[in-house]
Amino acid sequence: MYTPAHYKNQDLEEIKNFIRQNSFGVLINIVDNKPYGTHIPLELESDPQGNDVLVGHIAKANPQWNYFEAKSEVLCIFNGPHAYVSSSWYKEEEVPTWNYIAVHVYGTLQILTEEETMQSMHRLVDKYEKASKNPISLKNLSSKTLRQVKGVVGFQIRVSDIQATYKLSQTRVDDHHKIISELEERPDSGSQSISQHMKGQKA
Repeated sequence: MYTPAHYKNQDLEEIKNFIRQNSFGVLINIVDNKPYGTHIPLELESDPQGNDVLVGHIAKANPQWNYFEAKSEVLCIFNGPHAYVSSSWYKEEEVPTWNYIAVHVYGTLQILTEEETMQSMHRLVDKYEKASKNPISLKNLSSKTLRQVKGVVGFQIRVSDIQATYKLSQTRVDDHHKIISELEERPDSGSQSISQHMKGQKA
């Protein structure tokens, strides 16, 4: 991913936390000589050796998994908030731009066994059910329902590279206050979130 030096985030712990909070990503590999992507939860975990891995699953009906190769790298994209920035907020004339946060993760993929896939699904459901009013657990579902796991392919991606872009008007420090103020007046969640991230950059 092209990232100018002033927008590159190299704080690995901050980036990992971002992935955990924005784990619905895009898995991309090559299918029939074309890039192919699937939007799925990709959970950041550690393997028994302490390596960073992404864990997920896709439907067996999805042709993408037929092209999973152990030695080939895949790309996972995680998108955060984004917001249009008007150049009318600048002290000097300039073109408008867009502020955003995005993380690209590269790694090699390994298909999981059915048992490992089921274990990963237990962890996934337990994580997201915590916020439910009436949380469910896969432990309480019937064996008939759980047989649906046979219709998916679980996988684990061993992370080889992480690239993070945090474009937050770093080159326009003199305009930060005005940009933040204008973003805060907008009702959309992207503008609100970017303004908060910009405040964090200033701290």
